[in-house]
Amino acid sequence: MKRRSFVSQAATGLSGLAALGALPVAGYDLGTASAAPRGTDRDYWLATLVRIAEPVLAAAAQGRLKATMPVEAASGQQDGRRQVTHLEALGRTLAGLAPWLELPDAPPAELARQTRYAELARQAIAHGVNPQSPDFLNFNQGGQPVVDAAFLAHALLRAPTQLWGKLPAATQAQLVQALQSTRIIKPVYSNWLLFSGIIEAALLKFTGSGDLMRMDYAIKEHQTWYKGDGTYGDGPDFHWDYYNSYVIQPMLLDVVGTLVAAGKERPELLETLRTRARRYAAVQERLIGPDGSFAAFGRSLAYRCGAFQHLAQCSLQGLLPEGLGPGQVRSALTAVIRRTMEPKGTFDAQGWLQIGLCGHQPGIGEGYISTGSLYLCTTTFLPLGLVPSHAFWSSPAQDWTARRIWSGQDVKLDHAL
Repeated sequence: MKRRSFVSQAATGLSGLAALGALPVAGYDLGTASAAPRGTDRDYWLATLVRIAEPVLAAAAQGRLKATMPVEAASGQQDGRRQVTHLEALGRTLAGLAPWLELPDAPPAELARQTRYAELARQAIAHGVNPQSPDFLNFNQGGQPVVDAAFLAHALLRAPTQLWGKLPAATQAQLVQALQSTRIIKPVYSNWLLFSGIIEAALLKFTGSGDLMRMDYAIKEHQTWYKGDGTYGDGPDFHWDYYNSYVIQPMLLDVVGTLVAAGKERPELLETLRTRARRYAAVQERLIGPDGSFAAFGRSLAYRCGAFQHLAQCSLQGLLPEGLGPGQVRSALTAVIRRTMEPKGTFDAQGWLQIGLCGHQPGIGEGYISTGSLYLCTTTFLPLGLVPSHAFWSSPAQDWTARRIWSGQDVKLDHAL
């Protein structure tokens, strides 16, 4: 019997679960994302990603991000978040878009869009770091800017040619100055150490000079915070949340990877981190339910599918554990994207993201969440940096672990690291 595409399987599976009463359907509409075609998974991913990114980059490239982006935030927080949310939006959008922008062999069907968005991204960066621009961004007032300068720095590391190498020399100089200006911010004793660390990693890569002490401190503290079985504490304590994926493991891997490439860290440490990363990737895949939902615990649930940045990065970097096939992971992540990005209310009438995990749910946003924060969801789309012929895209769709288990299929045992 001919195998249906995963897209049609997912729709059928969700409908079936709803019919059985296992899935509340209020506010959930598989057809909401009208810009997303029902073609291949890659077609769907790319259409969804550019739908998310379009309002941010189109406005920022014209120097009009501050003038046009709405600022949704918790009651009483709008004024404070308005000072930081625009760097949030730009840095986080580019952190997820970067690998696709950097893809050197984009298929012809994607090339025009890739060229356009790379140019918009460079124009947006130029406005954001130019003190004479109306969109000059806040890199050093208060504590929050070190967070979002870090996501911008991560984007640069993920797209060194498109987001750094092709910038005019004057813009490169202003960008370096902006990143360096974050050094006046003292990071919180938590995953925030990695924000300072990855900024310095980007400065090291692109200028040859980064603060090794800030990087080393972040690395060493996270080694002491390792709790076992592929998971780090957020600071000395363990938290039930998705910060191992939102921040800790992706940034830790890329800070250490940058240092190793520069000859300033031991390759053995990177291999240790990769072993832990593979285990956490296996855990993440098992967290994805049969319908693409996942346990809604911990902070920052408004980052939606960004909760699976780590699994996406492991796919991009070839770090999936043995036995976890790329077609299986692609299918699982596609289900998560659909479950979190397609409900009614995810986007406002102008296409900007709204606070929520499954639709518009303002109450799910903490006091530090605002419109710009939400664009961390783009980091689930990192595998678009792989060519279409890569196994991640070319492998047949497969049921993921939870889908197998809860449909009565046999599965292998799970073991701790």
